[in-house]
Amino acid sequence: MKTQKGFTLIELMIVVAIIGILAAVALPAYQDYLKRSKLSEVAAAIGACKTSVAEYQAARNEFPANADDAGCSTGATQYVASLAVADGTGVISATIQNVGTGANGETLSLAPCSNDDPNSCTAATDSSSIQSWYCYTSAAATDYKLFPATCRNAG
Repeated sequence: MKTQKGFTLIELMIVVAIIGILAAVALPAYQDYLKRSKLSEVAAAIGACKTSVAEYQAARNEFPANADDAGCSTGATQYVASLAVADGTGVISATIQNVGTGANGETLSLAPCSNDDPNSCTAATDSSSIQSWYCYTSAAATDYKLFPATCRNAG
């Protein structure tokens, strides 16, 4: 009587099918992860500028006229096409590039608020202190999953 050595063709086909199903699920999830990680650089860029705008407003009782006055880095990076500070309002906006479909050309913005609830922002004025920041994006709601959870609001 012969004993079986190795795997049958059916067993090998089942293993290949299982690997194919796992790859079909994992690849789109990994692509979204990569886009989110790229957007984290954009969020870090406006986060650094946020500190500069807050210090400028606290020291001078007015918002900076632009990103250069605030002391923000305005140079383009791999994922940030441009960074701007709105004159008189302190709103910081970064234009996104090279992230992938759904986010390229969109903006991620931070607005200074004079109240503690960033979800119902009362715009800070030159003489009021900044209590919180309201984060929002110009991206469509279908692309919100790519942005940080606190920034999934329409601006």
